[in-house]
Amino acid sequence: MRAIRDKKLWTDRYDEALKAHGDLEVMWDFYDAGEATETELDSQFETCQRLIEGLEFLNMLSAEEDHLGAVMEINAGAGGTESQDWAAMLMRMYLRYGERNGYKMTELDMHDGDVAGVKNVVLEFTGNYAFGNLKAENGVHRLVRISPFDSNARRHTSFASVYVYPIVDDNIEIDINPSDITWETYRSSGPGGQNVNKVETAVRLYHAPTGIVVECQVTRSQQQNRDKALQMLKSQLYEIELRKKREKIDAIEASKKKIEWGSQIRSYVLHPYKMVKDHRTSHEVGNTQAVLDGDIQDFIKAWLMQNGSQAGQ
Repeated sequence: MRAIRDKKLWTDRYDEALKAHGDLEVMWDFYDAGEATETELDSQFETCQRLIEGLEFLNMLSAEEDHLGAVMEINAGAGGTESQDWAAMLMRMYLRYGERNGYKMTELDMHDGDVAGVKNVVLEFTGNYAFGNLKAENGVHRLVRISPFDSNARRHTSFASVYVYPIVDDNIEIDINPSDITWETYRSSGPGGQNVNKVETAVRLYHAPTGIVVECQVTRSQQQNRDKALQMLKSQLYEIELRKKREKIDAIEASKKKIEWGSQIRSYVLHPYKMVKDHRTSHEVGNTQAVLDGDIQDFIKAWLMQNGSQAGQ
């Protein structure tokens, strides 16, 4: 059923583009005969172009894992409240992006900042090609602004890292030796009813061979949190194997760059001018508020167009 659904997505979009192209030819005939305006012709051309570009974009998401859901980890860099507030801004940006794309989103784990923002948060995105899109966001994100926490209104630079990996589904077999796993339980934080701060329902998993640590407090059931943590571990192990297959055995730790100056993939400048620039593709926009409200598809598209051949191998 999944294979059929994936093919239907292609055929439906192809049929839409083909129909738009036919409508454009008809509109040209009307325009040539003086029965349609240039505005109407331009509008139909833009519709046709958008649908064809959508097909080209879908073709960039051809890796075997691209159709899967995604888990995103956002970690504040050094800098205390400033970086923690920036991590919270990024979390909001990606949640808004998820809403725009119709993804189902779940907060798997979160640690609040000391004064504001978050120290780190783990989000799950469920929907078609969630990983294929969000993998473009892997790396360090830099913010430049006048700090709302500085009484002298000085300009501050903050960093936060984003790490995205695919969620394994039931068709993907990942063997894990139970003796390699150590479990810890602790009390959940934040709202959640009478269990919170009374019963140790949150779990922490240690995987000895890889050093992976997974924390989960998404539900008030310890068993459900254990199941979700195990799925997250399998997902990370799957992603490691994917990287080995592509001979990028600089592997997972190589992608987790140090959260500081010089390693950022994208800069969000709010002062002294407004601009968001991706340093990998040189794509930039001046409408910073739209980007922070989740309008990041053009950045993702630019990255996929630049890395499409590698991403699809």
